[in-house]
Amino acid sequence: MSGETDLIKLYSGRILALAADIPHLDRLESPDVSVKKRSPLCGSTVTVDLQIEDNTITGFGQDVKACALGQAAAAVVGEVIIGCTLDQVETGRQQLKEMLTEDGPVPDAPFDGFEVLIPARDFKNRHASIMLALDATLEAMQSYREQTCA
Repeated sequence: MSGETDLIKLYSGRILALAADIPHLDRLESPDVSVKKRSPLCGSTVTVDLQIEDNTITGFGQDVKACALGQAAAAVVGEVIIGCTLDQVETGRQQLKEMLTEDGPVPDAPFDGFEVLIPARDFKNRHASIMLALDATLEAMQSYREQTCA
């Protein structure tokens, strides 16, 4: 099977459906913290805005400029991120990285929707784009914690 055919198969109907319906695409008017992350390889960017109360995400907005895989990942994050704690985001991010790079299992709930991206394991050049939404969310939560604990 050619690499081009593999890439076409990667963009399944489920991935394209997620990419077309990303939750929380509006930026927040008064975020507690905002972070923009960029994939140096492909130029994809994700900016997240968070409102946080008691170490829990209570508001979420995102601006996603990414390939369909990055958009699909942002959709998975947007669907489940409100109500998550820093520990959950750290765990989900680590598990997603392991799923992509080490053939690890699908992340635990609430991030088990990343199962749709298992076919992307073979496309290392797409991993950074897939990681952007969780990377930005984790960095934002860590930054907020540092600001409020200082």
